[in-house]
Amino acid sequence: MMNKRTHNQSSRFWLSAFVSLLLGACSLVASAETLRLHGSLEQGALLLGEIPAGYQASYNKQPLQVTPQGQFLLGLGREAQPRIEVSLTSPSGVKTTEQFAVLKRDYKIQRVEGVPQKTVTPRAEDTARIRNDSMLVKRARKDITDSLDFLDGFQRPLEGPVTGVYGSQRFYNGIPKSPHYGVDYAAPTGTLVMSPASGVVRLAHRDLFYSGGTLIVDHGHGLSSTFLHLSDILVEEGMRVERGKPIAKVGSTGRATGPHLDWRMNWRQVRIDPVLVLKALPVR
Repeated sequence: MMNKRTHNQSSRFWLSAFVSLLLGACSLVASAETLRLHGSLEQGALLLGEIPAGYQASYNKQPLQVTPQGQFLLGLGREAQPRIEVSLTSPSGVKTTEQFAVLKRDYKIQRVEGVPQKTVTPRAEDTARIRNDSMLVKRARKDITDSLDFLDGFQRPLEGPVTGVYGSQRFYNGIPKSPHYGVDYAAPTGTLVMSPASGVVRLAHRDLFYSGGTLIVDHGHGLSSTFLHLSDILVEEGMRVERGKPIAKVGSTGRATGPHLDWRMNWRQVRIDPVLVLKALPVR
């Protein structure tokens, strides 16, 4: 027979278990209700997240930068996993985790013949230059600022036929190279390139080994645009640029086979698809 003390302990145990279960259920509901992602959940995408003001968010156990209004950016790489997790922490310290399925993409294979051999396999004496160029680009993307320029939306940097797409694998003279991480627009040399969004110029270099005339614009929260193979750069490092204003001219500098604009985008060090950024952050 259960005595009164044992009965009370048992009641408290089941009450505690019920409360814990209830709180867990409420947390799951709260997570679903408080986290919204805008954009296409697929490899190469940029997502705009929305959570209540005061909440914190993290991805891959790394904190995300959240605006005072509760917005944050999240970039998915070319080989993003089939499922991702975003964790939230409420102002009171309650933690929840939400999972999302990520669509796998099929990437195109492109074959380019007749490329000079030094383009396919750089000479030993060019190695130091290539390494220095890489350091310049990484340094330009290093700082993650509080700027909210990205919230005003993105437009195409120029109007022209798309000749290269994000994620495609290129073979130069039959030799496989790294995937292409931008979108190529065919245009004559000298065609004006407009800034797709407002931001600050972090790199303006007229002759990098691979990309020739190269320009990097920071749009805030680790989101940046890079423009390659430019014939001329109309802005300087540290200068603020506005969406839709001229910043450069199309060219074929660096290791390019003809005049075109190669527009690339990064979220932090993750290479994302500019076309999906246009969908996730349209001009308001």
